[in-house]
Amino acid sequence: MRLRSTAFALLVLTGCQPPAEQIYTNATVYTSHDAQPTAEAVAVTGGKVVFVGSAADAERYQGPSTEVVDLAGAVVFPGFIDAHAHLSGVGQRELMLNLEGSLSVAELQRRVKERVDRAQPGEWVVGRGWIETHWTPTRFPTRQDLDAISPNNPVALQRADGHALVANSAALKLAGVTRATQPPSGGDILKDARGEPTGMLIDAAEGLVGRHIPAETEESRENHVVVGADRYVKLGWTQLHDAGGSWPDLARLRKLFQEGRVTLRVYKTLNGPSESADSLLANGAFVNEFDGRLTIRTIKVVMDGALGSRGALLLAPYSDDPGRYGLLTTDLAQLRPMLAEAMRRGVQVEAHAIGDSANRLYLNLVEETLAAVPASERALPEHRWRNEHSQIVNPADIPRFATLGVIPSMQPSHAIGDLYFAPSRLGTERLVGAYAWKDFVDQGNMIAAGSDAPVEQGHPMIEFYAAVARKDTTGFQGAPEVWHPEQALTREQALKALTLWPAYAAFEELERGSIEVGKWADFTILDADIMKIPEAEILKTRTVMTVINGAIAYRAP
Repeated sequence: MRLRSTAFALLVLTGCQPPAEQIYTNATVYTSHDAQPTAEAVAVTGGKVVFVGSAADAERYQGPSTEVVDLAGAVVFPGFIDAHAHLSGVGQRELMLNLEGSLSVAELQRRVKERVDRAQPGEWVVGRGWIETHWTPTRFPTRQDLDAISPNNPVALQRADGHALVANSAALKLAGVTRATQPPSGGDILKDARGEPTGMLIDAAEGLVGRHIPAETEESRENHVVVGADRYVKLGWTQLHDAGGSWPDLARLRKLFQEGRVTLRVYKTLNGPSESADSLLANGAFVNEFDGRLTIRTIKVVMDGALGSRGALLLAPYSDDPGRYGLLTTDLAQLRPMLAEAMRRGVQVEAHAIGDSANRLYLNLVEETLAAVPASERALPEHRWRNEHSQIVNPADIPRFATLGVIPSMQPSHAIGDLYFAPSRLGTERLVGAYAWKDFVDQGNMIAAGSDAPVEQGHPMIEFYAAVARKDTTGFQGAPEVWHPEQALTREQALKALTLWPAYAAFEELERGSIEVGKWADFTILDADIMKIPEAEILKTRTVMTVINGAIAYRAP
């Protein structure tokens, strides 16, 4: 060690630089670092950045064994971070009956029937991804729709948001769901005018059918994670904040990292209140395992359902269903002591909150917890608790995020997907505080942006485009007084929302999120300059290379 240190000191004194292991050069580099926003080249040693600057100056770091990667004019960004997604669900979607893009009940039936026709007698047919937004008429599917194509095989199809499913009569019979069945707390069983179940089960009621679906094998669960992680790396993501899970899920992740089957960084969350959450509170956080690729320090709680399935908890009734306010999906009596213990132990909490009532309730709980646990008893000077989604917020509550130190973790693609049904669910007045990205930033918040895949596609270019355009992928936006184009982010803000700000939300802003000397060398390299090209061309931009720890994790053919 002494000889090595002396040699390094001599190199510095003589004006020479120790050779780097990799140099990425001949590129436009956007750093997300205000002091040096752009560069031409980056040098890397030991998985860390050792130089950011001009291509000419980078040559001083070149030695006989240096790997020089000529990017031929490609554009380098700090490694994109998806601040909210579901890793196993992404892989599962790739491998199961994927119903994304079904444009009608008839098309849904056709796609499901193809799978039913290949199924064994009595075999379950399970799928996910349908959404009724563009259907005519716009309605949920029913058990009768599914009975027409599968009278015998049980069928369960989850809505894209994961907060509702439709089951056929065979599945409902196996689950014992009848007109007399009462919905569980935090769930709902939709019924027709005669009081018979329609087949639609909302939030906690999904489990009535879900528990009868044959359990997956451990091999298939592992495969979901591996396939999901591979897809993410190919899309240009370098880290995923995995929103929810259990201790067995964590054990599975550790095994896959140990075996080298996953290269994507994962910031893992455990569901709570639960035994897994209790274990995390008892043992404390696990930070930067597997060379900085895995961290576990967060508990996720679910306050309500989703807007599309009318499970989001609202302060006033749904405009298109005046008898419904949505669902409270957590037990507050169990939640309050868990929050206090998390504050004392330095365990981060993130809450799924979509409706304005759920968002206000979570902010109130944070305020209560801060009052109940004085600063002298808190393990961390900054708790950095998070609000996942923050979709529909009463404007009076937006300033409370910064005041209470709550990070809005928001998914831009939700706004361009919900564009078609949010006005009818909420009416015009409540849209003032809906998907209010610019208001959050202007009031001192750092938005941790993500995709919520597999609810959405999980493509970083869709998230960036949605944040800066606030239009759907065809360019449609709707009336300004309804969809508030002024809430779009600048491209600089959108870039930070996918890089530096999610790193901050994970307590990792000193390690990643920008291209600076001393930080991990995580890069997303694209074939076009999304900071300058026309909005519509952002969606055509593709990943050239994904770099994690200085090594090329993916290179486009």
